[in-house]
Amino acid sequence: MKKIDPDAPRLVAQNRKVRHEYLILQELEVGLVLLGSEVKSLRTGRCSLAEAHVRAKGGELFLVGTHIPEYVHAGKQNHEPTRTRKLLAHKREIAGLERASREKGVTIVPLSLYFLRQHAKLKIALVRGKKMHDKRAATRERDDKRENAREAKRNERR
Repeated sequence: MKKIDPDAPRLVAQNRKVRHEYLILQELEVGLVLLGSEVKSLRTGRCSLAEAHVRAKGGELFLVGTHIPEYVHAGKQNHEPTRTRKLLAHKREIAGLERASREKGVTIVPLSLYFLRQHAKLKIALVRGKKMHDKRAATRERDDKRENAREAKRNERR
């Protein structure tokens, strides 16, 4: 039987499009301010980061556009699914992200949402949009790497 490591992060949601659409300049792990019903809903593995982005305003970070569905058993104390949520990070990190996000073409997006021990964490990234030729080059590079791995495996068998 496989033992579960309690310190290993447990992935809830991932924004896969980010790595294709954007060039990642910097990554950062931050905490989230959540309501009880949101935590319960996340523990069931329900969340969407597809349309989400992060806003830096007044020395604070806010997660906008994330959809965490209502928790079925919460009753009257349920949360609004698409509400803006505050993110927790050090002042110096926030100031750096805020400064960098003012640049033209640079934004902050969430990469993944996960639980680390009992805390919900969000991995965010400072990104710049890729041009169409950059996307094609990345796809070509990935395909070449895959083909080289197949070729190496074939040569290994002989």
